[in-house]
Amino acid sequence: MSVQDKIIIKGLKQNNLKNISLEIPKRKIVVFTGVSGSGKSSIVFETIAAECQRQMNETYSAFVRGRLPKYEKPHVEQIENLSASVIIDQTRLGGNARSTVGTISDMYSALRLLYSRIGEPYVGTASYFSFNDPNGMCPECFGLGKVMKVDVLPMIDADKSWNEGMVSLPAFSVGKWYWKVYTGSGLFDLDKKWHDYSERERHLLLYGSEVPGGKQVAKKVEGVQNMMSRLLLKRDSSEMGEASMKRLTSLIHEESCKACQGKRLNPQALGSKVAGYGIDELCEMEFTELRNVLATIDDSRSQSIVDNLATSLTRMIEIGLPYLSLNRESSSLSGGEAQRLKLVRYMGSSLTDMIYIFDEPSTGMHPRDVHRMTSLLRSLRDKGNTVLVVEHDQDVIALADEVIDVGPLAGRNGGEILYQGSYETLLETDTLTGKAMKAKMPLKSHPRVPHAFLPVRGATLHNLKNVSVDIPLNILTVVTGVAGSGKSSLIRDVFAKQYEERVIMVDQSPINARGRSMPITFLGVFDAIRKCLADENNVSASLFSFNSKGACPTCKGKGVIVTELVFMDPVITVCEDCEGCRFNAESLAHTFQGKNIVEILELTAEEGVAFFAEKPKIRKWLEAMVEVGLSYLSLGQPLSTLSGGERQRMKLAKYLHLGVGNIYVLDEPTTGLHASDVLAIMDLLNKFVDRGNSVIVIEHNMDVIKNADYLIDIGPDGGTAGGQVVFCGRPHEMVEQSQSITADYLRKSL
Repeated sequence: MSVQDKIIIKGLKQNNLKNISLEIPKRKIVVFTGVSGSGKSSIVFETIAAECQRQMNETYSAFVRGRLPKYEKPHVEQIENLSASVIIDQTRLGGNARSTVGTISDMYSALRLLYSRIGEPYVGTASYFSFNDPNGMCPECFGLGKVMKVDVLPMIDADKSWNEGMVSLPAFSVGKWYWKVYTGSGLFDLDKKWHDYSERERHLLLYGSEVPGGKQVAKKVEGVQNMMSRLLLKRDSSEMGEASMKRLTSLIHEESCKACQGKRLNPQALGSKVAGYGIDELCEMEFTELRNVLATIDDSRSQSIVDNLATSLTRMIEIGLPYLSLNRESSSLSGGEAQRLKLVRYMGSSLTDMIYIFDEPSTGMHPRDVHRMTSLLRSLRDKGNTVLVVEHDQDVIALADEVIDVGPLAGRNGGEILYQGSYETLLETDTLTGKAMKAKMPLKSHPRVPHAFLPVRGATLHNLKNVSVDIPLNILTVVTGVAGSGKSSLIRDVFAKQYEERVIMVDQSPINARGRSMPITFLGVFDAIRKCLADENNVSASLFSFNSKGACPTCKGKGVIVTELVFMDPVITVCEDCEGCRFNAESLAHTFQGKNIVEILELTAEEGVAFFAEKPKIRKWLEAMVEVGLSYLSLGQPLSTLSGGERQRMKLAKYLHLGVGNIYVLDEPTTGLHASDVLAIMDLLNKFVDRGNSVIVIEHNMDVIKNADYLIDIGPDGGTAGGQVVFCGRPHEMVEQSQSITADYLRKSL
C-alpha cells in the first residue's frame, strides 16, 4: 500500500486525545470503537471531517465562504491525503412544515414530472403539482395541508356575566378598554351569564354578527373570536404585550385544511390521474405499495422517470425504510431514520474516492435490518470510497476491513489508540471492546412479576390496528419490534399522553437550554458551586458567573471575539484578555479548596465528586452524572456538544432523585453506549424500579431485552404490516413460545 493510500495523522491533541499518530487505510471500511467519551468522535468528526470540510471551503470565493458552515482547524501537527468528505450523522432533518420525505429525497420532484408527462387530464408542467408553488398549492392553506384556528371558548366562563369578568382574556378584564367597548355597545345584558345566552347572543359576542361570517351588527363590536384571530393569526400583535401573547398562543390549534382535506394541492392537480391514482394517493402509499403501482405503468414517455423512481424506492426498502411514505413530514423522522434517508441519497452518486463518515448508522435499527445497511456501506467502499464509521453495534464492527479501538476509558482516562487491526484479532485482545464482543449475556434469571397494569384500549394512531394492551407497573418493561412497527406510536404517542400526569419522558431530544448552558446549570448546582466560592472569599456569588459580574469585559463572557466582515468570513479569535476562559481577572483571583472557578469547571463529574466530598448537595448531583455513565463529562462542557444518548442520560441524572410512583419512558437509552456500559445503564434502570417506579424502555438492543422483566413485542413487521401486539410476557417465554422477528434474533443472541 503506497503512502497515498493512507490518511496520515501525526501529533493529534484534539480534546482528550493524547498526542496520537495513526495511519488509516483508504478505500476500506474502517470502524472506530471504544467507550463513550474515549475520543472516537474527536478523531473522526472533529479532526478528519472538520479538516476535509475546512480545506474544501477554502477553495470557494469569499462570497460563497460567507454562506458556508465554519470549521475550526483541529489541534494536529500533520494530516495528509484527505479527500472530499460526506458526513452522514444523526442530526434530525430540520426543515419547515413543507419539508417531507418526498421533497428531501427528490422523489417528489420525479413524481411531479411523471404527472406533468402522462397525467390525465393534462394540467400543466411539473410546477402545477408542487404544493410549494402558487400554480399547484391549495389556495386556502397555501400548500401546508393545515390551517391555524383560534378557539376562544376555553377563555369564556359559562358561570359568569360581563360584570363578573365572563371573558378571561387580558384585554377584557372588568374596566379595561375592550370590556368597555362590548359592555357599552348596548347589545348585551351585563348581568346575564354565558350559559343563559341564546344562540344569537353567542354569535354576537363571538363574531359581532348573528351568524358566523355574517355581517357585523352596526359594526359596534368586532367579535371576540374574530378579534383574537386577527391579533394571533394575522400577526397584528402590536396592541398586546409579550406576556399576553405568550399566554394567548395556547388558544391556537392546528386542523386539517377543509378545502384540500390536508392534501396540500389545488383541485386541478388532485384531479389528474396516473394508473388510476392521484398524486396525493401515491404520496400516501408506503414505499413497497408505491413501487408495485409504478411497476404497472407502461408508457414510453415516462419509462426513465419510473425506472429512476423505482430504483430510489428499492434503496429505501433495502435499508429498512419500507414503511415510510413520500408525504411523511421530515421533522417526524427519528435520528436513525434521518441518517438512513441521507445515506440513500448518496447511493446514487457517481462520485468516487470520497470519504464517507457515519455516526452510529445502526441507531434505531432492529438487528433484522442492520445487514441491509451494512450491504450499502460495502457498496460505497466497492465504488472506491473510504468509509469511516463510529459504531458500537457488533454486526457493524464485524464488517470492518479494519477496526481502530480508542480508550482505555472516557475523558482524561481515554484518548489513546489501544488496537488497530482486524475484527477477528480484536476478539483476542484484552480491551473493553474485545471483551464485550466475546461476552454472551444470559436471560434475566429472576424477572419481577407484575401485579398492577395500566390499560390502553383501541389505539388506532398511525399504523396501530385497534391495539388494546395492559402496560405493567413497578417493573422493567421493554417494548420491542422492527423499525416502523408502531412501538413509539403506542408508548410515546398513546400511552404517555393518556397518563401524562404520571409519565416522565426521557428521550434524546435537545435540551432546551441557552448556548451557555452546562451540565451543572442543567442539574441546578452551579448556584451552589458559586456560593462555595463566594462564602470562602466573602464576595458576591455573581462574581463567579460569566453571564454577570464575573464576565470578561472584552468578550462579555463568550471566550471569543467575533469580527464580522460583511461578505467575507467573520474572524473568530480567542479573547486575548481572558485567553478563552470567559471570566475576568477579579473572579479568577478567588479560589475554593485551591481551585478557581475555571479550574472547577474543568473538573470531570468523577473528579467533582471527590472535590466536593464535603458538600453533599453538590456531590449528590455529580454522583448522579457518574451513575448514568457521564463520569467523563466536564462540569462546564456546553450542553450543545452532547450527543443524543448523552442528552438522554443527562435527563436521567436530573430525574434520579425524584420521588416514587413515577412512570419513566425511555426511547433507546443504549444509543451511543459501548457494550460494556449497557449493563451499567440496566443496573441504573433496575434501581429506579427498586425505588418504587415503573420503567418502560423502547429498545432494539438484545442485552436490554434479555434484562427485561416483561416484554411487549409489536409487529409482525413495519408500516401497514405492523401495528399489532404479537407477544406479551417474560423473556424466557418469548424464547420458548414466540415466532416473531424479535424472538428469532433473541434466540440467535443466546
